Amino acid sequence: MAGESGAAATGPLDGVKVIELAHIMAGPVCGLMLADLGAEVVKVEKVPGGDDTRRTLPPDIEGESAAFMMMNRNKRGIAVDLKTEAGQAVVRRLILEADVVVENYRRGTMERFGLGYEALSRENPGLIYCSLSGFGRSGPYAERAGFDLIAQGMSGLMSTTGEGPGRPPVKVGAPVTDITAGILGALGVAAAYARRLRTGQGQQVDTSLFEAGIVHTYWQSAMCFATGEPPGPMGSAHPLNAPYEAFETADGWITVGAANQANWERLVQLLGEPTLAADPRFRDNRARMAHREELAGQLAGHFRTRASADWLEALDAAGVPAGPVSSIAEMQADPQALSRGMVTEVAHSRLGPVKTLGAPLKFSDTPGGLRSGAPLYGEHSRAVLAEHGWSEAEIEDLIAAGVVVAAD
Repeated sequence: MAGESGAAATGPLDGVKVIELAHIMAGPVCGLMLADLGAEVVKVEKVPGGDDTRRTLPPDIEGESAAFMMMNRNKRGIAVDLKTEAGQAVVRRLILEADVVVENYRRGTMERFGLGYEALSRENPGLIYCSLSGFGRSGPYAERAGFDLIAQGMSGLMSTTGEGPGRPPVKVGAPVTDITAGILGALGVAAAYARRLRTGQGQQVDTSLFEAGIVHTYWQSAMCFATGEPPGPMGSAHPLNAPYEAFETADGWITVGAANQANWERLVQLLGEPTLAADPRFRDNRARMAHREELAGQLAGHFRTRASADWLEALDAAGVPAGPVSSIAEMQADPQALSRGMVTEVAHSRLGPVKTLGAPLKFSDTPGGLRSGAPLYGEHSRAVLAEHGWSEAEIEDLIAAGVVVAAD
């Protein structure tokens, strides 16, 4: 099935060659998405040390960074010293035979290496060159370094998270702008590749953590455009619909999505509270939003009377959308996550089977899936160079000179 390690079926991007010159998260997420879709991704790591995520410890599994392994499965790895002319020549040769480049260096770095889009596209006009950065390759902030925390703050996203007005700002727990920028980059690559199939012409794809944060404010931006007032944090509540939030139960927390009128009426019937339905404060969504805190207070008293499992069974039977607030461990054991292949194993060359998250996209004819674990530092240097025409003697010379690092 899709998502199983070693799946024989190829993905929809089978045959697409990608060179990933990226580190930490946004660029590697983009490469990960493309690799999970079947692309052949060669990750070029710096000399010395490689991707900084290799040193994100703990957690580790027998010395291997768990974070690095999560972000870089399905890729092959080569280590090249880009500060040397010989190293730059190696990577240029790889790129000129590739379909896609993914990079997330600061603006100007790739150009200093002779690996910028303008130079490479002259020799490989079909090249799709995806650049991910903190703020994009243009504009007054283009030179700034970018990090998820900074992007969450500047995009407005952090102003909408947290417990409520007057409370400290809270970032989204996951590095959501890094991850979203990587996904947007992969979408851009796929769109540019579709155009190239028609025209033969490549192009540069440019997105950023800042923009990735902004796209998560669709509802809140719509509210600000309409009213002129920026909305603030609302805890787990929804800015446009109610009731739609988390409620404490006798033994934990659940989420309840009784946002539209039909679900609201089902919830009222389940609770045995016809007076709630008749109350003019709660008669429709406009009224419920105007009195959201009063409504939440009334519902909270009900939900605290029974255990989460009891409520979830009753809400499901009534047709009211609801779910548990799961821990990461509980999510990983959830039968739906398991049945969808979202928790699986992949073969690591040193550790053997390693647990990982599966591919989130499923295809009926080209399922793709997981093929290999994250590479060791320089694990595929010899093989990749040989595939691109370097002789055994030339490869040994590059390794002896320190231009290329091989795992052995």
